[in-house]
This record gives sequence, C-alpha cells and structure tokens, in this order.
Amino acid sequence: MLTANVQSKCAANVCSRWAGFARTFSAKATGNEVIGIDLGTTNSCVSVMEGKNPKVIENSEGTRTTPSVVAFNQKGELLVGTPAKRQAVTNPQNTFFGTKRLIGRRFDDPQTQKEMKMVPYKIVKALNGDAWLETTDGKQYSPSQIGAFVLTKMKETAESYLGKSVSKAVITVPAYFNDAQRQATKDAGRIAGLDVQRIINEPTAAALSYGTNNKEGLIAVFDLGGGTFDVSILEISNGVFEVKATNGDTFLGGEDFDNTLLEFLVSEFKRTEGIDLSKDRLALQRLREAAEKAKIELSSTAQTEINLPFITADSSGAKHLNITLTRSKFESLVNSLIERTRDPCKSCLKDAGITTKDVDEVLLVGGMTRVPKVQEVVSEIFGKAPSKGVNPDEAVAMGAAIQGGILRGDVKDLLLLDVTPLSLGIETLGGIFTRLINRNTTVPTKKSQVFSTAADNQTQVGIKVLQGEREMAADNKLLGEFDLVGIPPAPRGMPQIEVTFDIDANGIVTVSAKDKATGKEQQITIRSSGGLSEAEIQKMVHEAELHSQKDQERKALIDIRNTADTTIYSIEKSLGEYRDKIPAEVASEIETAIADLRNEMASDDIEKIKSKIEAANKAVSKIGQHMSGGGSGGSQAGSQGGGDQAPEAEYEEVKK
Repeated sequence: MLTANVQSKCAANVCSRWAGFARTFSAKATGNEVIGIDLGTTNSCVSVMEGKNPKVIENSEGTRTTPSVVAFNQKGELLVGTPAKRQAVTNPQNTFFGTKRLIGRRFDDPQTQKEMKMVPYKIVKALNGDAWLETTDGKQYSPSQIGAFVLTKMKETAESYLGKSVSKAVITVPAYFNDAQRQATKDAGRIAGLDVQRIINEPTAAALSYGTNNKEGLIAVFDLGGGTFDVSILEISNGVFEVKATNGDTFLGGEDFDNTLLEFLVSEFKRTEGIDLSKDRLALQRLREAAEKAKIELSSTAQTEINLPFITADSSGAKHLNITLTRSKFESLVNSLIERTRDPCKSCLKDAGITTKDVDEVLLVGGMTRVPKVQEVVSEIFGKAPSKGVNPDEAVAMGAAIQGGILRGDVKDLLLLDVTPLSLGIETLGGIFTRLINRNTTVPTKKSQVFSTAADNQTQVGIKVLQGEREMAADNKLLGEFDLVGIPPAPRGMPQIEVTFDIDANGIVTVSAKDKATGKEQQITIRSSGGLSEAEIQKMVHEAELHSQKDQERKALIDIRNTADTTIYSIEKSLGEYRDKIPAEVASEIETAIADLRNEMASDDIEKIKSKIEAANKAVSKIGQHMSGGGSGGSQAGSQGGGDQAPEAEYEEVKK
C-alpha cells in the first residue's frame, strides 16, 4: 500500500510538472477577441472588452503599463519592458527607448538629427533612407521592428490573461502622425503577428473610453505623452463620436522634459566639479533615469533630491552628484516646452469653428498631464479646470479595446467619425502644393480632381504625393511618387488626367492617376518614400517568430531547471528521513542520481535534464520499495496497526 501511495504521488507530481512544461510548447486555443493596444513612446498598455466594459490587463511583472523599452543583452537575448529598462544603465548602447519618435521618419529629418544627439544608442541611415537603430555588434533594426517587440509583449500579456491566442488588434497612434508613421505602425503590428483591424488616433480613443458613460457635448482632449502631443475637439452626441479638428506636435513629450532636465544636471555638475559628463554614456544613462524619477516626484512634492554617488572620478578620487531641485526651478526649465502646447490648441479650436466657451469638458491624457504646471496652462488655454474623468495612462488602450468591440459587433450604438490631421495633395507646375483633401476632413473619404500636362507632346506625368500645410511642395512631407505613362502626344493643357485620393478609416492613403482619353490608370498605396518593402516585413516577421521561439525555449529551460531543483530538494528530504532504514547501496545510488542531476542542471540540454530527473525519481522510488518490502517481512515492529502507521507517515511527508 505504501509503495503505491509514494509512487502514485511522485507520478502525479512529475506528470503535473511535465504537463506545465509541455504547455509552453502547446498551441493555445484561437480566440476571436480584438485587443486594444496603446503603443506609447515611454509606456504601452493593453486592454480587452469584458462584456460591455474594457479591462486593462496586467503584464507578467504585475503592472498595468509596460515600459516601451527593448534591449539585447551580452548573450544576444531579447529583453522587453521592465527587464530591459532595469539593465539600461549597464548596457546603454543596446537598450532602445523612445523609438516611436523615429517610426516612419527619414534619417535626414531634422528631428532625427536632434534625437541622435540625445540618446545613447546608435541611429543609422538604412538603405531606404529611413532612420534605423544599430546594436554594438552591428545588427540593425527598423523602429517598426522595435515597436513589434513591444507589441508582441502586449499580445502575450493578453494571451496569458485570456488563455487563448490573439491575432487581431486595434493599435493607437498620435492624431498628428502622418501617413508614413501610420503605415510604419501598421507594419509593426504585422511583424508582431497581429492583424491590425484599425489604426485609431490616441485622443479619439481616450474620448471613447470617457464617452461610453453616456457623456455628451463638446470635448477637448489634451494628450501630452512621452514623445508626442495631440489636441482634438470632439462632439459626442447619441453615441456618435465626431472629431471636429485635431492638431499637435509629434516631437513634444516627456522625453523632451527628461532631456531638458538631463542637460541642466550635466551643466550643473560641470559648473561645480569642472567635469563634463556629456561624453560618458554610462553616467548619462544614470542621469537620465534620475531626471525621469525627479520629474515624476515633483508632480506631488515641492522639491526633490537627486543623489548619484560615484557618478565619475578624476585624479582626486570619486565624484558624487547631489542636487536639490525645486518644483519652481523644474517649471522654469521646462516652461518653453509647456508653452509649445498653446498654439496647437488655438489652431484646433479655430479649425473646429468654436471658442473655449463652447467646450464642455477638457480631458487630460498622457503621463505628462500629471505635471501641475501643465494642468495650470490647460486651465489658462481653455478657461476651465480640466476633468479628471479618465486615467491618463490607461484611457487610450481602453478606447482602443472599445473600438475593437465595435468592429467585432460586441459594442453597438457607437459610431466613430475621425479626421485626417494634415492636408493631402500633389505638386503642380512651379513647385506649388495643390491640396485635394484639406486637414480635418472626416475619414474615410475620396476626392478627385482633373489636371493636365505642362508641356506639348508630354507622354508621361510624374505624380508627387505630399502631406502638410505649407504652400510650396518642397516644404511639405513627400509621401511617395509614381509615373502615369502612355499619354497620347497632345498640346499642353489638352490631356485630362484625373487624380484621386482615397483615405481609409486608418488614415492610410491610396492615390491613383487616370488618363481619361485612354483609360490608362496607375495607383499606389502610399508607403513612405522609404518604408519597409513586403520582403523586409516578411523577413522581420520570421525574425520575430525566431525570437519568440527562443523565448519559449528559454522559459522551458528555466521551468525544467526549477523542476529539477524541486526534485532534488524533495529527494534529499526523503533521503535524510529514511537513510538509516535503507541499505547503504540504495542511499549511494540516490546520492549519485542527485549529483548527476545537479551537474546536468548547468547545461542547456532540456532532454538530458529531463532524463536525469526521471533517473533521480526512479532511484528514490527504491526507498518506497525497500520500506514496503521490509514492512511485510517483519512483524517485530509491533502489531499490524503499528505497521500501518509508518506508511501513513511517509505518505504524509511526500504529500508535503
């Protein structure tokens, strides 16, 4: 009876361990949920609809937001989120943060050049002219790929909570993102293995999460996040969310506040100690983290201490940084950044055709809106105190989940009408920007206009597609270009060329040009003049799958080592208890099995560790066999009742 108890218990334990181990490789049931992801510059968040309400999902570290940080450690392993952020100080050149600001941007963009001076990692020019990132071992990644690693973490967070695989998502972007940036975000979703059902603007998503509680009226959403600033005016009425106007700055956010504070700390240290820390990457990363921490603390306290021992050293010894920073000093340092939010707000109100008196509610979104000075300026701009009706960190992801619910048909009686943030048009004679679709036009939309040739007998025309608000084509963002060929020779001004712009609900543009005489047509879905080709996306999808496979293998190895550790502990415990009741050779065999298992644990071979666990369990089962054999042969231990007591005691011990 004892043997059966011991062995069945051991078998049950081993089976449950292997079941858990096998689960890491087993395919999850496929779900039909559409998750909502806020892919932020600093932090990201994922939400899903539960009944009629969106739920924000905690990640594996137990937090509701995940740092948008990706790193490659010395072994080349991929780290995402908090683990990546934790090792940034010791590995600054291979830790990528704030990369959303580079998504869809060219390397020679002035903003890219500015960013290069502020980050410890290397930004390089890709073959297509885009800004990419490079690790110290020379491996290059597009910002879409880095975004995809964060999206994969969000996807896995949702899958872990739901217990099934997820393939569909709504992803948010800053309202003021141009077409190239939206396309690059959609590419990031594809690389992460997601079918991006919709790209939705962040302020609109926040308004959705606010307005589902039967709120109505004109709402202004002031969204100041980690890397971007947006302001949108929406009208909510009878479940219809209509965006009236939007404006913003895709290079204004918490990163700039951190950088301003970082520059101040560097200059203060230089003034007091005569040492320039701006070339010391490790010191800069420590300063950056201290600056972010101080910024957060000053939202709730009047002053904070920035204390960094051993920040550097010179011939006289170690140097420490110790600065007391008051809230008023911080506000004076970042005042020019906060002031930059005023003009977009004024333009947005003007485009919406309303005054501040017409605004019923001002919503604050984004972590930076916790800064008291920002709240003060918002009150000044709109003439009223902002509402605290939404969680600034979670509202966007929740709104994305609601949009997912609308697309899936779970959320009814809600309609979202968004707008295109920037005017779209083509270059015409003399380098003029001719608009076909004005900014703040409701999307989806389609607009056609007829143009003609600029020279006699012209047989082809080049169509340059642009986005922006400047009058000259060269001052706007070139989205792409293509040629319409095969036009019959004719005097200039005679051919009729119809150019059509089509913007879908994601804000992504398709442009076609058609010669009305011949019916010949040429069209392109705009991919930025750089952008990722289909082949590059497929290659990155494959790389992401490989990373995922490596992660699973790493997790499986950790799981099997944990199982081995637990096995050793329980076997040693049993051996300690029964050593004097079993033959020396059985004890020796068990000790050898434990030693073999302990040695094998250092290896990376899952199958070998597994076989050593089985060998150790087989060896320890001999305790049970010996005890049961000894118990049946000897009645000198006492009465039958006494013989029954020993097995029961052992059974209880194993049970523990």
